[in-house]
Amino acid sequence: MEESSYWIETLGCPKNEVDSEKLVGVIESDGLVRADGPSEADLVVVNTCAFIEAARRESVDTILELSSRRREGSRLVVTGCMAERYGKELAESLPEVDLVAGFGCSPTFALGAENGVAGTKTVAVKIPNRATRTRATPERDGLDARLGSFDLLELPRPAPETPWAYVKVAEGCDRICGFCAIPSFRGRQRSRPIESVVAEVESMLEGTEKDDGRGVGGIKEIVLVAQDLAAYGRDRVAGADGFGPDATTRRSRGQTAQSEPIVSLTKEISKLVPRTRLLYLYPSGLTDELVDTVVSTGVSYFDLSLQHVSRAHLRRMRRWGDAERFMEKISEIRSRDSGATFRSSFILGYPGETESDHQELLDFLEVAELDWAGFFTYSREDGTYARDLPDQVPAELAMERLRECTELQDAMTAFKRDSLVGEVKEVLVDSPGVARSVHEAPEIDGIVEVPKSLEVGRLVDVVITGSLGTDLTGEPVDGSRFEDRDARSGSGD
Repeated sequence: MEESSYWIETLGCPKNEVDSEKLVGVIESDGLVRADGPSEADLVVVNTCAFIEAARRESVDTILELSSRRREGSRLVVTGCMAERYGKELAESLPEVDLVAGFGCSPTFALGAENGVAGTKTVAVKIPNRATRTRATPERDGLDARLGSFDLLELPRPAPETPWAYVKVAEGCDRICGFCAIPSFRGRQRSRPIESVVAEVESMLEGTEKDDGRGVGGIKEIVLVAQDLAAYGRDRVAGADGFGPDATTRRSRGQTAQSEPIVSLTKEISKLVPRTRLLYLYPSGLTDELVDTVVSTGVSYFDLSLQHVSRAHLRRMRRWGDAERFMEKISEIRSRDSGATFRSSFILGYPGETESDHQELLDFLEVAELDWAGFFTYSREDGTYARDLPDQVPAELAMERLRECTELQDAMTAFKRDSLVGEVKEVLVDSPGVARSVHEAPEIDGIVEVPKSLEVGRLVDVVITGSLGTDLTGEPVDGSRFEDRDARSGSGD
């Protein structure tokens, strides 16, 4: 009997990438095998993003495009953020979809009437510490029992096919940013125990080819991700929510009574792999202890969630900070490691943004000299504080401001990349001809082009020979193709 096959398409952020990998584990445990493409699959799954309007449009376009490509008799399932946030609306507006599955529901239940769910459009999701939002569905009675449910955050996952892996350490967020709807459908922050995260990394390491002593085989980089990574674990500390004014002031000054959970976790993961990278750090949570820990890992990469720099405007956004505080923190980090890399993202056109606010952001970008930055126009989201604020900024003006910031930052990024030419950098070969130093996060930043003869999964010293705007070129230093970091430190063969 021929095996059923699946195809999964992932949209959105690295957190969604992790969710998809865990869904793959569920799907394959149900006996399906990966298809060569969506047109060959019995089950086509789209893991959607719903963060802003542009992401939702991309999700819907992808759903329709894959529906047109799938073969007759196959099933199309929509899961992820759009399914959780707009389940009923999706089911009603997209007849092409066979199942809209919220968080914690298996896509494989769309296959076959024998499961008792053929034609079902939406499902209820039960996640610990969150209220269940039951969708309007036919034959509601007993549906949950037939579909089952699981905690997506704690599911095991297959061994990665790359020498690096995202690891999601928490779900949801306790922030109340004026523009963000994520807490409304992802819920409050729910951190995993450190032991659970460590066990997941150890399991992935066991599931890959062992390092041969020359850098080949095994995972070399773990990228920790969460909506508010600096706040990881605070929800698990009895009597400490970590978000009162006193706590924010204490953390911003680097004063902690004990190690922050994210510090402890980072130290544990760095014992297992050569590189540990942290994504999405809220600036007020960046304590001196956390900075020192990140620098000590050898991956001085700081992805700071700033969103803007005008103090008055950040208060409208219901966020902490201002340009002076941000520059003070960046300067402190550079005093510890002059080669530290900085990334951030900024929203243009949030309600009430003035020309003075915008100019302050432009001035900051010139002075801060960030390595990487992303710019987005404000998206008016249902269920957010900013949805009905006065002084909405015209879309055309927001886009003009975005173009100004992008032009300025592109020049800065090119300058920062040019400055690396001639330096020797250790790079991780991700795929034939494609590598990254500690200055580049996977799938987000530029790359280092290297000879295709270098083995995937190897850590190699290269001299940077050229800059191509965002990307670099590099050639192996003599002899480095035969040794890795462990070998150079005397622990290799």
